[in-house]
Amino acid sequence: MIMRWPALTLSLLLGACSPPPGGYRKDTPAPAPATPPSSEPAPAPAPAGNPLAAMGPLAGMMASKLDQPGPYDPPIQSPDYSASAPHFLTYDLHGAVDDLAATSLFGGGGATELRTLIERLHKAKADTNVKGLVLRFSDPSMSMADAEELRTALLGFRGTGDKRLVCHGDTLQNIGYYVMTACDSIGLQPLGELVLTGPQATPIHLRGLLDRLSITADFVHVGAFKGAAEPLTRREPSEHMVETLTAIVDEMYEAMLTGLQSRGLSRDEAIKAIDAGMFGGQQAIAARLVDKEAPYEVFRDEALAGAPWTRMKLKDSAGPGGFDLEKLQVFIGLLPAKRPTVPHVALVYAVGNIIDGRGAGLIGARQEIAGRTLSAALHNIANDDKITAVVLRVNSGGGSAMASEQIFQALAAVKAKKPVVVSMGSVAASGGYYISANATKIFAQPNTLTGSIGVVGGKMVLGGMLKSVGVDTYAIGKGKHAGMWSSMTPWTTDERAMILAMMEDVYKIFVGHVSTERKKTYDEIHAIAQGRVWTGADARERGLVDELGDLDAALAEARKLAGIDPGVELEVYPPEPTLKDLIASISEASPADMLGQSEITRALAQIRREFGPGAAASVLATLGQAMMLRDEPVLTAMMLPLISE
Repeated sequence: MIMRWPALTLSLLLGACSPPPGGYRKDTPAPAPATPPSSEPAPAPAPAGNPLAAMGPLAGMMASKLDQPGPYDPPIQSPDYSASAPHFLTYDLHGAVDDLAATSLFGGGGATELRTLIERLHKAKADTNVKGLVLRFSDPSMSMADAEELRTALLGFRGTGDKRLVCHGDTLQNIGYYVMTACDSIGLQPLGELVLTGPQATPIHLRGLLDRLSITADFVHVGAFKGAAEPLTRREPSEHMVETLTAIVDEMYEAMLTGLQSRGLSRDEAIKAIDAGMFGGQQAIAARLVDKEAPYEVFRDEALAGAPWTRMKLKDSAGPGGFDLEKLQVFIGLLPAKRPTVPHVALVYAVGNIIDGRGAGLIGARQEIAGRTLSAALHNIANDDKITAVVLRVNSGGGSAMASEQIFQALAAVKAKKPVVVSMGSVAASGGYYISANATKIFAQPNTLTGSIGVVGGKMVLGGMLKSVGVDTYAIGKGKHAGMWSSMTPWTTDERAMILAMMEDVYKIFVGHVSTERKKTYDEIHAIAQGRVWTGADARERGLVDELGDLDAALAEARKLAGIDPGVELEVYPPEPTLKDLIASISEASPADMLGQSEITRALAQIRREFGPGAAASVLATLGQAMMLRDEPVLTAMMLPLISE
């Protein structure tokens, strides 16, 4: 029997902090109730300054009039703009860019949803009245894999020159600048800077913090490269981890060079530009990295040469005055979610830590992958004759081995009836690769983090921490291993051997699945497994991935395999949350949940100040995975708190 840890132990490590949306950056989910997916995309974040933003999904239904600029807000369009006449679009790209935005009753997670933005670019490209786009970069945050996907979409928007794309920023940095190299012209704010230092991976090790809290991370692993527990058990990365991170940085570096070369620089000139590190406006112009130094408004007006313009909305209002009555009825449960009525492709998101059970329902599907919930939805999809192919979008560093197997088997049921194409986002590693392995075809970006075929197990020993705050415990049991799952003491030698044997069995099953699905021998997969994290480009060379490509490429392949016309609407899972889902997501923390939070809070605040919110979210994700061991001692997880920039 596995004894559950006291509820307060999670708060001792995580406090009242919420898990981040999206995998390794930053940026993760669990599927929703076993109902058919919805054709509606996830709601876009409410515009800044919108008084209804705190109402979450209701903001998108009711706030179009309140979205109008006030007396001190910049205009949203030029005086001569008309939707039926030629015009340009403008868009301010800021904050986090993720697969899915977290949603709650009190507002969304604030992220720009990558798919929503890319679909809006496709729509703008098809609009003959749209002559181009002015894209303003306001310190956006995204992974390199997401940057590759967005840059591809921007290049597609430009096409062969039929649309103009100009970009402007205050301070341009590595990944953001890489995206901007897709633009026809780049502008820089006066006194702004181009910081082109080259990529760096900075692993964050938490062993010292745990030592201060008198917490022991008691872990074992299978696979020479399985460094999942390193951030918790070591103060510095191992030799194997350094090798892995070096390969990740090398792939990012090559992508940056490619971006620079697209501006007409030779490879040697691109290397010299990165080695120079920082450029003022005129220096950047002289180095052919930037085209103009000017305030945004001046740059925009000169680039458009007097043409009318309007701010691009990610989602258009559908009803009179922007009020969508039908959507409101769906939200409060009076109508079912709309679904395509003809044969179509389903796009299923699997974002976040993989957990056992049902998770937090539909809301959790945007932040965690619940084995029972997603597998139920997949079985429904398998039996739905209107769904003729599935694209599984994976953005996960893994988690529960049991839940990963559950989803693997559910996908096998889908694949037996229709094609399953996997699109890997920023990270699809360990359990994230486990649930991808049996796809008909796997797509990844060159800088996707994947592989990590290995197993880690352990527990967080909190006895020392509790004693340090005056809590004494005494164990009275019968049986040699009665206290095996206690959080008060580490494992004995015998107990560690038992756990390791269990982990080796899981590893053999994991490798066996991959070898069968990838049509390789066990030894061939074992040689590239052992917990080693690969970039998407390296994984393709080793047969773990079929093609390098983005979500659009995966969707195109699914439509081709199923014989579906590209114009047929997608069905998206998880669907938009309803009022019932939002109310069900509300939970209250007891006073005991705050015990011990201060040390963690101070550490996270320091990380946020020094390295930014992405780093703090990454640390939270790692701690969240570690605390999953309360209930499941064996994980297929990649715990890699990493600043990658």
